[in-house]
Formats: sequence, C-alpha cells, structure tokens
Amino acid sequence: MEQRPVVPSLLKGFILAIGFVAGCWVLAGALVDFKAMDRFVSVKGLAEREVPADLAMWPISFSVAADTLPDLDAALADSRKKVLDFLNEQGLGQAEIMNAAPQVQENQYNSPNQRPVHRYTAQAVVTVRSNDIAKVKKGMSVAGELVSRGVLLVQNYEFRPTFAFTGLNKIKPDMIAEATRNARDAAKQFAEDSGSRVGGIRRASQGYFSLQDRDQYTPEIKKVRVVTSVDYFLED
Repeated sequence: MEQRPVVPSLLKGFILAIGFVAGCWVLAGALVDFKAMDRFVSVKGLAEREVPADLAMWPISFSVAADTLPDLDAALADSRKKVLDFLNEQGLGQAEIMNAAPQVQENQYNSPNQRPVHRYTAQAVVTVRSNDIAKVKKGMSVAGELVSRGVLLVQNYEFRPTFAFTGLNKIKPDMIAEATRNARDAAKQFAEDSGSRVGGIRRASQGYFSLQDRDQYTPEIKKVRVVTSVDYFLED
C-alpha cells in the first residue's frame, strides 16, 4: 500500500494555521475598529447675533368722510397730498411709496331719528418702503403733526410698521462656523471629563435660522439665532 508524504501534509496544515491566525487577527482588529467607531458624543452648538434692520415698511392709515362720492374722493386726495408732503419734509420723498385702494363704506341710518353725520366714510393707506431706518423712525416719532394738518390718522394693528433684515445669507456661513466651534468646545469638555479625546465628525445637521425682534420696543434690532447638532467620535 502506497504511503503519502508526511512533509507536504504538515506544510499544508501549517499554512492553514497561519491563515486562521491571520484571519482572527484581522477580525479582531475589525471588531476593535467597529467598537471605536461606536463611541461618540452628541452635542449642540449655538450662535446668536443682533443685527440692525435694513428695510422699513411704514403704513400710514387715514380716514375721511363726506356726503357724496365726489366729495369723498376729493377729501381722500387732499389727505393723501398732505401725507406725501409730510414724507417729503422728512427726507422720504425718494422712498418707494405705495397707495392702496381706499375702503369705502356707506353709513346706514340706525333709526329714523338718528342720521349719520356723513353718508360715506373711506379709509386709505399710504405705505412707505425704505432702507433708511433712521429717517423712518424719525418720521414715525413726529407723525402726530399730520393730525394738526387735518389728516385723521387711524390706529390699526393690521397696518403697524414692520422692520426686516434682508442680509441673512451673508452672515449664515460665519454663524454656522461659530455654532460648530461651540459644539466642538462642548465635545472637548465631555471628552476631557471621560478621559478621551475628540475625533472627527460622525454626523452633523444644521438647525433652522430664527430671526426675531430683540424686544417689543426695538423692532428695528433683530436677533438671529441658529443651533447645530454634531456627533463627534471619541478616541482613546
């Protein structure tokens, strides 16, 4: 009976053993790497700024009354001219001026013995749109002069002045970078407390930018706020 060589069999076994050990070593390294990748910290970074508004919209609402429609139209034209003259005196003559169509109402008799003072009343709005916030604020502060000129101003929440900031896209990159730096600082503090160090970014998401008035008394100053959420890997 023919006998097989012993040396080649031993060699094959040795090679298989080496391959098995190498495979285990690679698998162990992969498990360690996987475990390391599973260690991370989730933090949030905040960035806030106060910015001046760069666009003002000031609606000036006024009312007139008359007994005939032609007289009502003439009264509207007279009050509108006085408003425009006032705006020109305040340095806003070159601003964008928008005239809305007036709302006309026919007054009814409440009873046979109660006749309305005027048959018709109308309310009109002249809106000023300007980038010169200072001039708009100054004009608003002395708008009461219109009353002494015979303009019946109407206070209406619907027609309150508004201020806007249109330069958000210009400051977005810097604010996102600031929020990310703040998030990394928070991650570093956590890593130091846990005896680790901060690695790369595992995942990051940018929150929404919020734009609000600083307070009810200074709507021309806006507060911009953004929060970013970042996951950092932790390394030994």
